[in-house]
Amino acid sequence: MVIEEGVRSRHGLEIHGIHPEMVGWNLSAPALYEHAVRRREGLIAEGGPLVVVTVPHTGRSPQDKFIVREPSSDEWIWWGKHNKPIDPDAFDRLHRRMLAYLRGKELFVQDVFVGAHPRHRRHVRVITEYAWHSLFARTMFIVPGDEELAAHTPEFTVINAPGFLANPAEEGTRSEVFILMNLGRKLVLIGGTTYAGEIKKSIFTLLNYLYPLQGILSMHCSANIGPSGHVALFFGLSGTGKTTLSVDPERALIGDDEHGWSDDGIFNFEGGCYAKTIRLSAEHEPQIYGTTRMFGTVLENVVMDPITRRLDLDDDSLTENTRAAYPITFVPNIWRSGAAGHPRAVVFLTCDAFGAMPPIAPLTPDQAMYHFLAGYTAIVAGTEKGVTEPKATFSACFGAPFMAQRPSVYARMLGERIARHQAAVWLINTGWSGGGQGEGGERIKLAHTRRMVRAALSGELEGIPSTPDPVFGVHVPSHVPGVPSEILRPRATWRDPAAYNAKAKHLARMFAQAFAEFAPHVSEAVRAAAPRAD
Repeated sequence: MVIEEGVRSRHGLEIHGIHPEMVGWNLSAPALYEHAVRRREGLIAEGGPLVVVTVPHTGRSPQDKFIVREPSSDEWIWWGKHNKPIDPDAFDRLHRRMLAYLRGKELFVQDVFVGAHPRHRRHVRVITEYAWHSLFARTMFIVPGDEELAAHTPEFTVINAPGFLANPAEEGTRSEVFILMNLGRKLVLIGGTTYAGEIKKSIFTLLNYLYPLQGILSMHCSANIGPSGHVALFFGLSGTGKTTLSVDPERALIGDDEHGWSDDGIFNFEGGCYAKTIRLSAEHEPQIYGTTRMFGTVLENVVMDPITRRLDLDDDSLTENTRAAYPITFVPNIWRSGAAGHPRAVVFLTCDAFGAMPPIAPLTPDQAMYHFLAGYTAIVAGTEKGVTEPKATFSACFGAPFMAQRPSVYARMLGERIARHQAAVWLINTGWSGGGQGEGGERIKLAHTRRMVRAALSGELEGIPSTPDPVFGVHVPSHVPGVPSEILRPRATWRDPAAYNAKAKHLARMFAQAFAEFAPHVSEAVRAAAPRAD
């Protein structure tokens, strides 16, 4: 029995061993809205977005992600805290129980693409228990046309059943929540959590395994392009401004989170954006803010008045990690093909809540490799439960939880491409100045950061004198047009220079500790690019 049917591929669910009662095949956004509301999965807010609540899981569950240890992928995987192994037999046991759970249920299927470049495109099937998860998949990935759907052959499959729980004692999981990946079978099983980001990032992890084997660098970055075809990449962890800074009215957005860099240039993996919305404002981020008032946007854990259906983007009572998933076409100025040429600029974003790092600096090739492998930012106080002061975070390649292969693989590929295409590399600190968070400092104004980024990308800083930072070793421009010169030198913004020195050297020691696992595998020149704690 079919709920409602769009165009479907010739491959039914029986190829996955699933025998549901009803299936919604490739349903449109309006149809999925209707099912989500009928099933009481979410509510429609003023302006048209669908609002859902995923409590208690309001973010990813990285400790519950496992990769099956099997012969075809074993030697390539970066085994450790981010990629924990699970036995194939345990995976199979859970998979069989999951198929039994899904028998006779109402399910939703989206057959989609990942990879905007036609030559590098992959076919994905997302099977979900909830209608709104199907809408999320349709929003985040690339929707095929009718003829493409008819010929769609699933290569990757994600089965997402939040109501199904693992049995840790029998299946080797950490808890009843699970994200299990079998790279050999290109199959992902998700259960016990309704947080939709698990769907998005599991596919990203699969691509991070597959693409480098084909000579394509997979990257956790946003990208945009200027009027003259100047492509820029923005690497950064959550909260650093990756989405905000790449959405620029003066440049077309290629994508906000995941890209590949092939011999042809770069290409977006996705068809949608997944932006943080906490304290989003119409004044500072009008383009992203506008999407929170649109039909077709999915809002996760955004607080809404149940009577008026008005949103409160400042309310963090459910979580700081409030999210909006929306089609990239909701952004006014986009690069519609999703594929462009080779980047001329690479920007590493960090949010230094200690107030120690300079707000802008060009990087040498060796410094670029050091900071790419270090992947530094700071978790701001209040953004996570129990975090009461800034906490340093080092995430290799600015996305360690999603890097299936060893960080050195991605670093080598990035370094080769930067050299081959003579791309300039910049380090941009979007964090604090004049002191750390809660220690008298203030967040660097977004307008100043935007101006620094534009100056770096436009070439305005070429020929401007610079001085080396005594701790971090990078050369800091003496001035940036339109930006107060005093904020360019962090030490000068602190009332107590001695306190700055202590904080900067403390951060330098944290860099050294975090980089220790990579130090034996890089050149002496890269090791010499480390901040100096002495």
